[in-house]
Amino acid sequence: MQKHFYIFLLVFPAFISCETQEKESSQLGGTKKASTIKLEKLDSVQIDLLGVPVIHDIDPKTETILFTNDSPNSEDIQVADFVGHIHASFSKLGDIPDGYGGLMSPLRIDSDSSFIAYGYNGFLRYDFDENLLSKVKHKDFEYYSFSNKTMGFGMEQLGNRYIYYNQGSRKVDYSSLESYQEMTLMNWLNPETGEKEPFITFPEESLFKNGEHFFRYSWAPAYTSTDDRIYIVFGIEPVIYEYASQPPYALISSIPIELPNYRYFKGGDLKSASNFMGLFLTTGKISNIKKINDLFLVAYFPGYDAQDREISESNKTPEEAKLFRERMAKKYSQHIAIFDSLGNRLNDFIPNGLRANSMLMRDGQIWMQEKPDPDVEKDYFTIYKVGLKYGD
Repeated sequence: MQKHFYIFLLVFPAFISCETQEKESSQLGGTKKASTIKLEKLDSVQIDLLGVPVIHDIDPKTETILFTNDSPNSEDIQVADFVGHIHASFSKLGDIPDGYGGLMSPLRIDSDSSFIAYGYNGFLRYDFDENLLSKVKHKDFEYYSFSNKTMGFGMEQLGNRYIYYNQGSRKVDYSSLESYQEMTLMNWLNPETGEKEPFITFPEESLFKNGEHFFRYSWAPAYTSTDDRIYIVFGIEPVIYEYASQPPYALISSIPIELPNYRYFKGGDLKSASNFMGLFLTTGKISNIKKINDLFLVAYFPGYDAQDREISESNKTPEEAKLFRERMAKKYSQHIAIFDSLGNRLNDFIPNGLRANSMLMRDGQIWMQEKPDPDVEKDYFTIYKVGLKYGD
C-alpha cells in the first residue's frame, strides 16, 4: 500500500538513509547499540491535493488522516484514509452555531470516528461526517496571540486530559525579569469540563533564569510524554528536562544536549530589545522532540552564523530582503539529532525530503510530512511512516 507522508525533520551531517533495505531495521523499537542510527522510510500515503496542506493528526489503527487546506478566508477540514481517498471535506471556522471560532491547537483524533477541536469557542467534538457531538465552553478564556498548527506540535493525551504549551497571557509583562520567575510553561486541558490547569515553571538552572531578557516565545516548549514522564525542551535552550507527570510534577533530571554548530541566543538587555524579533528567524531553536524507548529524536534549526545574522539586521529593499531569505533557506536546514538517555549524541543529520519538525508519534509509530520543493508544484502531497535503522 503506497503511502506518502509530509514530514518536517531536523538533522545534521550524518546522512539519513531513506531506502528500504533488508538489513536489521527496527520500526521505532529496540535500543541496541550500533555505530550509526538513522531514519528510513517504511511506508507512505499519497493524497491528491493542490497546495500545501496542514497535517493535524494521524490514527494508524483506523488509518485516518486529518488535515486542513488553509487559505486566508477558509480552513477546510479534510478526512482521508491511508489509500489516499478524501472521505469528507467541511469547514467549522468562524461565527457559526457549531463552529470552533478559531483553532488554538491542531485538531486531535480522539476515537475511531471522532476528533476534538480546541478553539476559541471551547472544546468541540465532531464525527468524521462533520456532525457536532459535544461542546464544552472554556471556564477561563482569553485570546492568545500565538498558536502553532504544525504537525507534531499539538496536544498530547495523558489519561482523560491533554497537555499543551501555555500560550501566554495579556496580563503578563513579558519584558520584566520577574516574568521568568513566575511564568508557567504548560497547561493541563480538560475537554470534559473546559478547565485548564497551568503547571511547570522554569527550573532554577534554566537559561531563562540567567538574569537576561529574551524575545517572546523563545521558550516555546517542544515536548513529549509517556505514562509517567513529561520531557520538555524550552525553545532555544539545549536541555531536555524530565518531569513526573503527577503532582507536584517534580523535576527528575536535566539532560544537556550538544548540537553541532548550534548558535542560539543567550539573552540580552532591554536596550537591544528592538532586535529581539529578528532573532525569532535567526537563532538556533529546538522545535520537536520524541522519545523512543531510551532514545531521543530532536529536531532543531542550527541558527545563522554571526556574519549572516549581522546582514539580516541591516536595512534592505523588499527585493533584497526576499533574495536574502531565499539564500538563507537554502544555506540553513532543519536537522535531526539522536541522543541516548544520558545525552550522548549518536547521530545528527538533515533528513532527506522530510520536514524535520513534523515528527508525530502515534501508536508507537512516527510519521513525518514531506518537505516540499519550492521550485516544484505538485497536485499531491505525501506523508511518511519512518523508523530507526541500525547499521555501521
